[in-house]
Amino acid sequence: MELRIPSDRALELYTTMQRIRRFEESVSELYARGKIPGFLHTYVGEEAVATGVCANLTVDDWITSTHRGHGHLLAKGGRTDRSMAELFGRATGYNRGKGGSMHIAEPELGHLGANAIVGAGISLINGAALSAQYRGTSQVGVSFFGDGASNTGSFHEALNFAAVHNLPAVFVCENNGYAESTPRWYHQRVGRVSERAAAYCMPGDTVDGNDVIAVYLAAGKAVARARRGEGPTLLECLTFRRRGHHEADNQFYRPKEELANPERHCPILRLRGELLAAGTPESTLDAIHAAVDEEIRLAVAFAESSPHPEPATARADIYTGREE
Repeated sequence: MELRIPSDRALELYTTMQRIRRFEESVSELYARGKIPGFLHTYVGEEAVATGVCANLTVDDWITSTHRGHGHLLAKGGRTDRSMAELFGRATGYNRGKGGSMHIAEPELGHLGANAIVGAGISLINGAALSAQYRGTSQVGVSFFGDGASNTGSFHEALNFAAVHNLPAVFVCENNGYAESTPRWYHQRVGRVSERAAAYCMPGDTVDGNDVIAVYLAAGKAVARARRGEGPTLLECLTFRRRGHHEADNQFYRPKEELANPERHCPILRLRGELLAAGTPESTLDAIHAAVDEEIRLAVAFAESSPHPEPATARADIYTGREE
C-alpha cells in the first residue's frame, strides 16, 4: 500500500496528532486532580483537523481558535511546556498565566487566540486576512469554529465580507455533530455546513475529519488558492468528539452506542494503520509515542515547578506596550 503523501510528511502529522492527544489526556487527568483551574474543553478525537490544516501553514500565517483550542496552538507550533504552564496559571505560560485554557494565544506563532465567545474568531480572521491583502503579502488567515457557530450572525457576516473582498481566508468548520449538547440535525436543516458556501460564491468542501491526510490535502488546496489571490474557502471537517463538551459534561444527550467504541473514529489509529501497511516499522511509531510521552512528562514538571504570577503584575499586558 502506498501513502497518499510522502512518508516523512505523514510521520510529521502522526507525531503532531500524538502530541495533541497526550497533552489533552494529561490535562484531563490533571484537571480532575484539581491541578488546573477554570473550565476545560479537550480536543481528544479531533486532532486530525488542526493537524492537517496547520501543516499547510507557515509561522507567518494566522489562525483564530475556539474554547477548545489547545490542539490548534500545538498544531501551529506551540510548545507543550509553555502551553501546560498557561493552563496551570503560571507565569511561564504563553500569556503569563492570565489567559488560561479558553484564552491562550501566541501572536508570534500567528495564533491570535482561543475565544470563549462562540463564532467570534470567524470575524477576527478577516482582519488578519485583509491586512495581508492590503500589504501585498502571501499570508493566509484560517479560522476554526464548530457546527453550532455556523448558525451565528458572525459566520454569515464574515463569509460575506471575505467573499466581497476576495480575502485570503480559509474557514474551517470542525463539525463534531454537537453544538455543546444540541445535535446537528436539531439546529440545522442543511445536510452539510459546506453547502452554505454557495450563498457567498466561494468553494465549499466537506472531508472526513478523522482522516488527517484527507484534511491535509483539502486544506492544502484551500490555502494555496488563498495564497494565489483567488479568495476564501469554506472547509467542513466531519470529526468525533470523544469526551464531553467540557470535563464536567456527563454526555447524557448522546446515544450510548455512539460512545461505545470511539476507537473506530480515531485518526491516530487510522494513520498508524496506513503507515504500517506502507512499510513503516512499528518500532518507528513506538519511538514517537515514547518521545511524546517524555515531552509531556517534562511539560507537566515544568508547569508544576513554575511560579505563579506576582500580584504586582496583575495590570500588566492589558494594553499593548503598556505595563503598570
